[in-house]
Amino acid sequence: MKGTQGAEAVGEVLRRAEAPVLSSPGEDPSKIYVEATTHCNLSCLFCSRQAWDEPVGEMDGRTFAAILDGVQALSHRPTLLFGGIGEPLAHPRLPEMVAQAKSLGARVELVTNGTLLSRAMGRALIEAGLDLLWVSLDGATPERYGDLRRGAALPDVLGNLALFCDARRAGGAGPEMGIAFVAMRRNIADLPALLDLAGRLGATRFHVSHLLAHTAEMLEETLYPQARSVNPPQIGGNCPFIESGAIAIGWDGSVSPCVPLLHDATSFLNGGERFAQRWSVGTLADRDLFDLWNDSRLKEFRERVRTFRFAPCVSCGGCARIHGNEDDCFGNPFPTCGGCLWSQGLISCP
Repeated sequence: MKGTQGAEAVGEVLRRAEAPVLSSPGEDPSKIYVEATTHCNLSCLFCSRQAWDEPVGEMDGRTFAAILDGVQALSHRPTLLFGGIGEPLAHPRLPEMVAQAKSLGARVELVTNGTLLSRAMGRALIEAGLDLLWVSLDGATPERYGDLRRGAALPDVLGNLALFCDARRAGGAGPEMGIAFVAMRRNIADLPALLDLAGRLGATRFHVSHLLAHTAEMLEETLYPQARSVNPPQIGGNCPFIESGAIAIGWDGSVSPCVPLLHDATSFLNGGERFAQRWSVGTLADRDLFDLWNDSRLKEFRERVRTFRFAPCVSCGGCARIHGNEDDCFGNPFPTCGGCLWSQGLISCP
């Protein structure tokens, strides 16, 4: 299955996915992406870390306490999803952080590569009350998986998942499990087998995203045609982060409107390199979460994204402005979203 057929297969899975819960302007955040750490034990071929030179770090207790204080101040409890550019289970206090969030009545989810999901870690997460465990699997055979996720072995990860499933059954209940798959030319043929494998593992959710190419090598792996989006070329887009009322918090306490703006990132758009600068409205060391969520700049940005009157960079052959997010030819100021592949339904996060 190659080229257009591959894109159609991914599109079909995406169409069957659950629709996001839309938020209304002025509401509290419904989902908080928490980046516990930027440390990772793997060197995946398609990861943004392949074109990344920031120092790594992990969230300290004071920063997470500020998140919990912010959650308590909200009118309703949001979902906390531990993810980001690092491997959450590399944080030594991750199960404790899950338990603390659960004690406030929040729903808690986690995205992991599964390599550190030992028997003890699995039990700790179950006892902490984790609601949903997302496991990233990008190949159905050891060869395909190992080719993409450098430093990991599929039999080891599947062994960890078997232990986790045993612990869930022993407890009589436990977190839901989902499988996350990044689709590209070299692994799209594995998708049917991976769907079957997910069912045998007891997964109840399956998430598929297209590949965001961070290197020239990975650009050749994309399943979507360059120089046009999945939708017919037009002015418009739909941000899954803004529409679902999400916010993202980096390991250092910096607060951004979405996961893509947590870090500087190099990617490719229409065959050319694109550098998107990070954007934060402040840090939890200086202001509380409620204050940052209601920052006038962030509120204005959310309204701008909802109307999405950005230049159509994804479908444009165009000007030099498509190579960054500083401004666009419609006069929008930094950060601009016309070149964001999340807004065009190509890239998605659990």
